Amino acid sequence: MGSSYNYYRMFGCFNRKFKIRETEPPPDVRDAFFRYTGKCIQMNADQLLRYLVEVQGEEGCTIKDAEQIIQHVASRRHHLIRRLNHSLELDDFFFYLFQDDLNGAIKSQVHHDMTAPLQHYFIYTGHNSYLTGNQLSSDCSEIPIVKALERGVRGIELDLWPSSGKDNIHVLHGRTLTTPVPLLKCLKAIRDHAFVKSPYPVIITLEDHLTPDLQAKVAEMVIQIFGEMLYYPQSECLEEFPSPEGLKNRIILSTKPPKEYLESKNQRDTSPVGKDSFREDLLKKEKSEIGAEDHDTDERSDSDQDDEDGDTSNDQQSSQPGAPKYKSLIAVHAGKAKHGLKRALREENNKVSRLSLSEQEVVRAAENYGTDLVRFTQKNILRVYPKGTRVTSSNFKPMTGWMHGAQMVAFNMQGYGKSLWMMHGMFRSNGSCGYVKKPQFLMDKGPHNEVFDPKVKLPVKRTLQVRVYMGDGWRLDFSHTHFDAYSPPDFYTKLYLVGVPADTRKKKTRILEDDWCPVWDEEFNFPLTVPELALLRIEVREYDMSEKDDFGGQTCLPVSELRTGIRSVPLYDKKGHKMKSVRLLMRFQFL
Repeated sequence: MGSSYNYYRMFGCFNRKFKIRETEPPPDVRDAFFRYTGKCIQMNADQLLRYLVEVQGEEGCTIKDAEQIIQHVASRRHHLIRRLNHSLELDDFFFYLFQDDLNGAIKSQVHHDMTAPLQHYFIYTGHNSYLTGNQLSSDCSEIPIVKALERGVRGIELDLWPSSGKDNIHVLHGRTLTTPVPLLKCLKAIRDHAFVKSPYPVIITLEDHLTPDLQAKVAEMVIQIFGEMLYYPQSECLEEFPSPEGLKNRIILSTKPPKEYLESKNQRDTSPVGKDSFREDLLKKEKSEIGAEDHDTDERSDSDQDDEDGDTSNDQQSSQPGAPKYKSLIAVHAGKAKHGLKRALREENNKVSRLSLSEQEVVRAAENYGTDLVRFTQKNILRVYPKGTRVTSSNFKPMTGWMHGAQMVAFNMQGYGKSLWMMHGMFRSNGSCGYVKKPQFLMDKGPHNEVFDPKVKLPVKRTLQVRVYMGDGWRLDFSHTHFDAYSPPDFYTKLYLVGVPADTRKKKTRILEDDWCPVWDEEFNFPLTVPELALLRIEVREYDMSEKDDFGGQTCLPVSELRTGIRSVPLYDKKGHKMKSVRLLMRFQFL
C-alpha cells in the first residue's frame, strides 16, 4: 500500500505535500508487549492476564476477562475474518490500549458506599435547569432538563411563578425576559427521564413564588405525575437524611416550607415584569452585587436568599387551604440565615436542612470561618449557586465549595467553559451516577471536635506521575485544513492539577509541528497533599503563531478514580460532548 499525503495550498499557486505518518506503538508499549510474550510475536490470554495484573493493576482480573479482550479486538480489527489462535500481535495490543471502553482511565461502575445519609455525598446539581441559553432572554423549556438528566444530573432547579391569568404555574427566570414553560411539561419530563442514566434520587429544588392556592395545585400535579416515585417523610421534618441507596428511583422536593399566606411581600413577586422595569431591576441587581462584596456576610439582608429559595410569604395567618398539603411533600427543607450566616452555621439543631449561598458568600465564608462550613455540611446540605451577574450562564470555580463539604454546587449546564469541565470531571466518578461519596475527612471530627481545614497545608500524601505518550484521531474528526490552512497542526498538551491550593499546578508538553499524530512521550509529577479532592484537567491545543491557539479537545479526570498503567483517554469538545475518534494514550502511576 502506498503512503498517504495531505496537500495544502500555498499562496494560491502551489501545493505543499505532507506525508501522513502511520500511528506506531511508543517504546513503552513495544517493550511491555515483548516482555510479557518472551519476545514472541503473539500474546496469548495468559500473558495478557499477567500484563493486566502486574502493569495495569487490575488485581481482580481473570483469564476469562483476558480472553474477552482478545475476542473484542479480533472482532473490531478483523471484522468477519476472525483469528483462530486467540492471541494478539503487537498492532492488536496497541489497538486494545487505545480503546477507552476496554482500557479506560477511570472506573466505569458504581463502587462507592451508597448507604450513608445524603449529606455525605457531592450531588450533581443544575441551576435554572429549564433555561436554553442566557439568564435574561433565552427560552424556557423542558429540553435542557431532559439533557441534564440524561447526563446524570441529580439536582434540578425550577422557578415557579403564577401565569398571567394567575390560574396556572409557569417555570421561568423571574423578572427577566425569558419565555415561560408550563410546570406540567417540566414535571413530566423529569418523570420520564429521571432514571435513564442513574437510578439514584433526583432532588427538585423549587424557587417558589406562588400563592397557597397555586401551591395546592403544585401538590396535586406532583402527586398525580410522580405517584409512588415521590418520596416525602411521614414526620414534618427529617432528623436525618435517608441514603441514596434507600432512595433509588425516587423523586425528592426541596424548598422553604410555606408560611400561612396573606399576600406576597410585594406585587413584583407575583408575576414577571416587562422590559422597562426589567432594565431597572437588572441595574439594581448589579449594584447590590457590587455592594455586597464590601460587606461581611453576617450583615447582609435575607432578601437575596429569599429570591433564590423562593420564600414570598409572610408570617400572618390565612384562611386559604392548600399550603399544609404542599408543605408535607417537601422532604428537604431549605432554611435561611435569619440572624447572620455565622450563627446559622454554628446553631445546633435536631432537624436537618438545606442552606443556599451564592458563590461570593461561600468565598467570604470560607475565608472567615471555613471550618464552620465544613462542620455544618457534616449534618446538613449546603447548596451554592452562581451570582446574579452571570447573565451569560457562565459558571464559577467549584473547588472552594467542594473542599468545604458543599454537596450541591449548582451549575448552569448550558454555560460551557473550564468550570463546567471540572464539574463533568468530578461526576465521572462513581460510574457517573450523579452521587460521589465525600472523602471521610470531610465527615469526621477529631478528639477535640476539630474538622478538616482547607487552609492548613498538609504533608504530601502521594505523587501522581503522568506520562503523555501520544494522541490520535484528529485527522478523522476534523478536515485537514481545520487547524491550519497551510500545514498539518502543531499540537501540545496542557495538564492542570485542580485541588486544594497547595496541590494546584500546571504543566505542558512541547509543541510538535506538522503532525496529525503527535508523540510527545513526556512525563510529569504532581505532589498531592489531598489527593481525594484532586482533579486532573487535560487540554490539547494547536499552536498558532499569529492568533489564539486553537482548541483540540479536553477532558477532566478525578484523581481518586484513576486506573494505573497505560490508558486510553478520550477527549471532549467545548460543550462536553465526546469526540468520535480523538484520544490520548497516557500512563498513570502513584509514587
